[in-house]
Amino acid sequence: MIIDCHGHYTTAPEPHNLWREAQKAAFKAGGAAPPYPAISDDQIRETIEQNQLRLIKERGADMTIFSPRASAMAHHVGDERVSQAWTRACNDLIKRVVDLYPSAFVGVCQLPQSPGVPIENSIAELERCVRELGFVGCNLNPDPSGGHWTAPPLTDKAWRPFFETMVELDVPAMIHVSGSCNPNFHATGAHYINADTTAFMQFLEGDLFADFPTLRFIIPHGGGAVPYHWGRYRGLADMLKKPHPREHVMKNVFFDTCVYHQPGIDLLFRVIDVDNILFGSEMVGAVRGVDPETGFYFDDTKRYIDALPISEQDKRKVFELNARRVYPRLDALLKAQGR
Repeated sequence: MIIDCHGHYTTAPEPHNLWREAQKAAFKAGGAAPPYPAISDDQIRETIEQNQLRLIKERGADMTIFSPRASAMAHHVGDERVSQAWTRACNDLIKRVVDLYPSAFVGVCQLPQSPGVPIENSIAELERCVRELGFVGCNLNPDPSGGHWTAPPLTDKAWRPFFETMVELDVPAMIHVSGSCNPNFHATGAHYINADTTAFMQFLEGDLFADFPTLRFIIPHGGGAVPYHWGRYRGLADMLKKPHPREHVMKNVFFDTCVYHQPGIDLLFRVIDVDNILFGSEMVGAVRGVDPETGFYFDDTKRYIDALPISEQDKRKVFELNARRVYPRLDALLKAQGR
């Protein structure tokens, strides 16, 4: 079985996107947002079957861990009330996709974070999505300010009530920022990779996992700059009088394979233990075109894993077993489906 740990609903029906624009305009004007539009199952089917579901079948995957479009979370837009309403609408839409295609998708939720708002205010939505909607994890934004980094580090005590809930529910979080409102940081080309790398360094500096030994995070996009600079982080751990990153961080942190060329994947697997790597493609996501050097789509990441000189058992770990271990609620769901 092949599980893609990183998929977003980037092709959501147009009425959903238009309502978001109306919501933002109403906030700016000081008024109330219009009612959320009626979206038919057929509209959802059209957006999924011609995009994500088609590509899943064409590229040989079986299931995608599916969440709202990351760049559209935009926690820095509006206020807490706006973010709460937008988040609920996005998560409910994911639930509808999962209900229509339960063998192909499982939900991961967006959180209603806002700059300066305690993360405790996101706990209720996490609990709703896990307990009521059957989601298996969440996307956690370490920078709700949209590129200005006004939130405390992930190791700060301010995050701990949320981490306690994650442990109680036994769900992981993918570290995933949203759009950037800082012109210094292109969203997908800089802000995403910056955040991945920053989160890892925060974990390295702190002792979060001593207090939360079962807490689990997925750092996407191949771990940002971390694998390429693994020697730097080993050296920093030594300078900071911390254990080797393998012992200090990597029992709780995992990277995906959203790296869009073969040399990058080769490096990832040479540096990072195979038990810490989950297959992911981010399709249809940040890089959608065809690589002129190969003639294949950049985000057809399964092709890169297939080409690796590793054992079939290690490939099975990356494609399936690691995801089932990191997302135990997914494992239980698959077992209930007889898979």
